[in-house]
Amino acid sequence: MDIAWGVGFTAVAVVTCVASAGQGDPVRRLLVTALTAIWGLRLAAHIARRGRGHGEDPRYEAILSKAPGNRNAYALRMIYLLQGALVWLVSLPVQAAQYVPDPPSVLTWAGAGLWAVGLGFEAVGDAQLARFKADPANQGRIMDRGLWSWTRHPNYFGDFCVWWGLFLTACDSPAAGAVSVVSPVVMSLLLTRGSGKRLLEKHMADRPGYTEYQARTSGFFPRPPKRKHSGAGAR
Repeated sequence: MDIAWGVGFTAVAVVTCVASAGQGDPVRRLLVTALTAIWGLRLAAHIARRGRGHGEDPRYEAILSKAPGNRNAYALRMIYLLQGALVWLVSLPVQAAQYVPDPPSVLTWAGAGLWAVGLGFEAVGDAQLARFKADPANQGRIMDRGLWSWTRHPNYFGDFCVWWGLFLTACDSPAAGAVSVVSPVVMSLLLTRGSGKRLLEKHMADRPGYTEYQARTSGFFPRPPKRKHSGAGAR
């Protein structure tokens, strides 16, 4: 499902780009489609590589463990259909922006810049974590280096920037902006209070050194790390 998440947004962007031909500004249409596809396909490829050879994601396992009857039917209702609806809802800026007839303004390019910051946080944070995990000496330790020393969730913060950036690409039209503002708001809530930060930190809570890591590292928005105290668990 997580692999299909990024691919789903890419599909929405491509279909909307085709459907909006002759209605939206061509530069904006291609820009928004490219930004969405680059983000979505990178995320899908990263998750596919990360999950190869591993079992079910603990978050989904926890959801499916509550299945009152048929596990597959429960997964269809609570995971697949829900995620499909979220892809449609969260992608509203991608859809609305491509029907805006005006050429990109400074606001659109500012959105592209914010998107780039977000993609950088996601890609660099994921690469740093992958290198850390690949070193057997770090087994059981808490990642607190690089971007992970500035925020406990550089990838989620990156997602936050990506979707607020894509929202700005629709804001040259007040109507498109009003229709699609629900997208970054919903994504922000999912990342901070839904299936993102909250569930991951609940899963990590029992790890040795994680409490100390929480005390010195920002929970979401990046900031310089607090000085380590002696005895704190580090990677």
